[in-house]
Amino acid sequence: MVAITVILAAVIATFVLGVGDDIQQSPQAGVSIDDSNQSAVDVSVTSLGNADGVVVVEASTGEYENEDHILNSTGMSYTFDSDKSEVSGGSYTVIAYFGDDPDDPDTPVDDQVTGAASIDSFEVEE
Repeated sequence: MVAITVILAAVIATFVLGVGDDIQQSPQAGVSIDDSNQSAVDVSVTSLGNADGVVVVEASTGEYENEDHILNSTGMSYTFDSDKSEVSGGSYTVIAYFGDDPDDPDTPVDDQVTGAASIDSFEVEE
């Protein structure tokens, strides 16, 4: 009987006091990465899930190179092509984010959005 009362009190406290309301969710999105040609890797957004957008950043710095690396709707894509000198070879990370689009390529994306989560990563050969 005591156990039932304790459980019931916990359930009531959860609803009345809003316990657990402050738990943050991570942004989630679906992307497709076609790296069959490693010097020209295509990244496409298949679903934004609960994220406001996706941005591809240099893995070592967390910074993006230009605004084309920000993909904020389903169906958007970008090809990271080292043959066209649009990007340098190296490691990249795909990040889903909450909030407004990042607006400063020289500042890590994590410092510009309200929440961020790494989705995937890939390499581009020079």
